[in-house]
Amino acid sequence: MKLKALIRRYRIYLWIWVAYIALWLIVDVGSHPSQFLLWWLNELWRGVFVLVVNIFFFEYVLKKLSSKRIIYSVFLVAFQIFLFSAGLFMWRQLGVSLGIHTPFRTYKDVGEGIGDQFGASLFAVIFFAVIRHIYAYNKLKRVAQELRIQKQEAELNYLKSQTNPHFLFNTLNNIYSLSLDKSDLAPESILRLSKILRFMLYEASGDFIAIEQELKIISDYIDLERLRYDDTLKINFNHHIEDMRQALPPLLMIPLVENAFKHGVSETRNHPFVDIHLAVKDLRLKLMVKNSVDEHQDELVIKENIGLSNLRRQLQLLYTDFELLIERKQGIFIATLKINLSSHV
Repeated sequence: MKLKALIRRYRIYLWIWVAYIALWLIVDVGSHPSQFLLWWLNELWRGVFVLVVNIFFFEYVLKKLSSKRIIYSVFLVAFQIFLFSAGLFMWRQLGVSLGIHTPFRTYKDVGEGIGDQFGASLFAVIFFAVIRHIYAYNKLKRVAQELRIQKQEAELNYLKSQTNPHFLFNTLNNIYSLSLDKSDLAPESILRLSKILRFMLYEASGDFIAIEQELKIISDYIDLERLRYDDTLKINFNHHIEDMRQALPPLLMIPLVENAFKHGVSETRNHPFVDIHLAVKDLRLKLMVKNSVDEHQDELVIKENIGLSNLRRQLQLLYTDFELLIERKQGIFIATLKINLSSHV
């Protein structure tokens, strides 16, 4: 287990080491084609020492550096590079004595040998540092992206958990009104509500449903609302759908339909109406909901209730290309929703 943990911890250094050796392989092929094998064996021998020293430097020495102690940090790095160069020279000499390293160059003294290895040491540290930094940056970016997605999913689930009870609460209020009036339609309304509940429990729990199912729940809701009103309420619901199997998030359009009844026709005294038109073509959805409102409300500032506010936020989390427009004019409240369904995040 400890070995696996060490391999997992230092795996990035192994990959950097492979890239380091591959780079020198390319250099040696171009510079010394006739003696390529000997040069490459030299690089492999040197690479073993380079790998160990860089792991030690980045995992232990680098953690002791501090921006508050600049002089100390600079000295520590310089000393490490010096030790790296001296160690690389001695490692070279060990390879020569073992017959592993081929000496293509001889040095008159140790100082010249260490000085010659300084450039190789510095390059190795910089190479490992750059690749390690790129890896760490991409890893941090990936983790941040995953956290952002998890946060958005949690927020979306929270909005759904708010919207569904809000929708059911309003529906129960409608049934309550019928019960107070001792209406014979109360049992039928409860039956229709059970259909909606069944849909919400078993069909609307996933990320997507077919638009055909969404139309069914909208129709059931409209039928439930019809029971509350007499023939004075005019309801028109028409749709033109290119593909009934088109997928979209469940209960996405219900808030606009619900809003038309709860905050529109229920407060309208004369000639109440609801006009709903839905069209989906070429992955472009357009839903327009018109309903009557009292004319004295025309000048009031439009305030979005919890249903519309949640809908707007859900759209922001789900799609990059959408438009939700709410307006009131001449005794008519108009809600227009446009979505490019291919822009789903």
